[in-house]
Amino acid sequence: MNTKQRFDAPLKIKAVNDAGEFEGYGSIFGNQDSYDDVVMPGAFQASLGRWQQKERLPAMLWQHNMHEPIGVYTEMREDENGLYVKGRLLVDDDPLAKRAHAHMKAGSLTGLSIGYMLKEWDFDRDKDVFLLKEVDLWEVSLVTFPANDEARISNVKTYLERGEVPRPSEFEKALREVGLSRSQAKAFMASGYSAIQPRDAEAEHALSYLKSLLDRMK
Repeated sequence: MNTKQRFDAPLKIKAVNDAGEFEGYGSIFGNQDSYDDVVMPGAFQASLGRWQQKERLPAMLWQHNMHEPIGVYTEMREDENGLYVKGRLLVDDDPLAKRAHAHMKAGSLTGLSIGYMLKEWDFDRDKDVFLLKEVDLWEVSLVTFPANDEARISNVKTYLERGEVPRPSEFEKALREVGLSRSQAKAFMASGYSAIQPRDAEAEHALSYLKSLLDRMK
């Protein structure tokens, strides 16, 4: 599965200096985000290896805006905690980077969010979460709100309109927003459409909407 995704996590800054240099963690292993996704150890290894071959690192963006790079990463690696990053904001050359730096030091900018392509995942029924086992990392953004809670249905529609497949957790929550119960949504994600048994008119309506979404994915 190759879908463009974002994973939001608290910005864990270990240090930030006057020159705009900072270090911290872009992703913490085992941490459940607002989409019920959990990044597993080893998820970044293959992608970081490919970046190393290119002698480059993923982009540092402002709010996931590809037109607003605000600095460069000088080091990025996995350790026992998660995705360690070290970078430098271009505070002397970019007014936006200077503003971001001021907010970081003041504590009013507190989020990092990774942009990636999902390569491999599993669903943990016991913990009710999606385990991200391999991701193709593209960028790490400084963001104002690390827990982005946009409407799931709108997200699903946007993915489908672009010819992409929604992330599993977004699709599941979209199913619940259109009327499926939690157990029905989980049954669909685990076993497919045949596992869902509608019980009332609301469920029938939700399944009808689901069929229309699935038709657009073909």
